[in-house]
Amino acid sequence: MLTRKQQELLLFIHERMKESGVPPSFDEMKDALDLASKSGIHRLITALEERGFIRRLPNRARALEVIKLPEAYSPSLQPRRGFSPSVIEGSLGKPQLVPPPAPAKPASEENSSVSVPVMGRIAAGVPISAIQNNTHDITVPADMLGSGEHYALEVKGDSMIDAGIFDGDTVIIRNATTANPGDIVVALVDDEEATLKRFRRKGASIALEAANPAYETRIFGPDRVKVQGKLVGLIRRYH
Repeated sequence: MLTRKQQELLLFIHERMKESGVPPSFDEMKDALDLASKSGIHRLITALEERGFIRRLPNRARALEVIKLPEAYSPSLQPRRGFSPSVIEGSLGKPQLVPPPAPAKPASEENSSVSVPVMGRIAAGVPISAIQNNTHDITVPADMLGSGEHYALEVKGDSMIDAGIFDGDTVIIRNATTANPGDIVVALVDDEEATLKRFRRKGASIALEAANPAYETRIFGPDRVKVQGKLVGLIRRYH
């Protein structure tokens, strides 16, 4: 049996991961539950983990996985197709897929892979030069991608660390020109600077929001920002 606050937090994490593919930050959890400090969130997460509703993923900052929902909650726990990033993590240059929960697949489908072009570096910090030409290709599991055209970018900077995106990661991007509030996008500013940020709207303006309190949200007129794609996956290597 969960307390009301425990259930509220569990459902908030679940819904946020369905929407954006990444867990909410502790600050977002605190605000959503109207708590005075993040220590209350730590206690709730520990309680949910002890009861088997969530687990913390090792070697990933603030990364959580929802294992089950309360029996009274009817929607399926299976992740939504589309914007639902998986993470490839590996050691010594040998990546290993760590996907979200999904139904079992035939071995032939499970082992299929797709080549994706790496288009240079993207700033997770202050915007840097616009996306470069294809530098090389990488191979990713086909079930990470879904439909549409995709490309990869190497992350430079630490402004998205609270979203689990670190300097040196490679992000997989689905080509897109529109985004919903809360999506993590590749944004092109003034046709010359590219950055990886969370997309928001502030009235008629567009806000590019970092996932690191050390960085300010940047506000632009709608004619200055072009969405170039949405995050669908992440590759991380350990050396």
